[in-house]
Amino acid sequence: MIDFLDYFRGISLLSIFVRLLLCVICGGLIGLEREFKRRPAGFRTHILVCLGAAMTTLTGEFLLLYMHYETDMGRLGAQVVAGIGFLGAGTIITRRERVRGLTTAAGLWTAAVVGLAIGAGFYEGALIATLLVEMAELIFSRVEYRMLERAPELSLYIEYRDKDALESLMRLFRSKNVKLLDLQITRQKSGSKHNACAIVSLRVNKKAKKESVLREILKTDGVMLAEEL
Repeated sequence: MIDFLDYFRGISLLSIFVRLLLCVICGGLIGLEREFKRRPAGFRTHILVCLGAAMTTLTGEFLLLYMHYETDMGRLGAQVVAGIGFLGAGTIITRRERVRGLTTAAGLWTAAVVGLAIGAGFYEGALIATLLVEMAELIFSRVEYRMLERAPELSLYIEYRDKDALESLMRLFRSKNVKLLDLQITRQKSGSKHNACAIVSLRVNKKAKKESVLREILKTDGVMLAEEL
């Protein structure tokens, strides 16, 4: 542990100010990337979660050390860890068989844990965790995107006019040497009309680019919409 931080591990006005200020910094850093990508929970939300979690820990310490209540300091923190799941669930949406918002929900949960650590005076762990979260959001995400670009499998959501359009797609896949791994056909109600929909899993030839395959699908007669899941 860092020795000069020991002074700020006790409960004092200066210590409380330092902890809460550090929560604003760490929570803001975690939420900054989410805000930039216009996610439901962004900069301010992560700051508030981090601050609330820190205040929970500080309140537990205050009740024990100053009010002399017989209380378990860890119980309040445990409720934060469990309760943050409800807030995280609100950031997760399902659209066209695709779940989005998991990274934001995980970021909120991590911000809460970082806040608990700061509130307890565990500054080193909170700062290291914040740094690693930033690496995961800014650096590791780029590695993930590059891996996905090179992945041979492709999942698509397709809306088409009729059976002939679907048969045209099958012929296109054969001509492009694209292997059909899975096909799910459903119908999506749009106003008074029922559009035929399909979710397809494809294995693309290594020499072919996913963007070119998607463009060819969109050019197919009868295909109204095609997007990657």
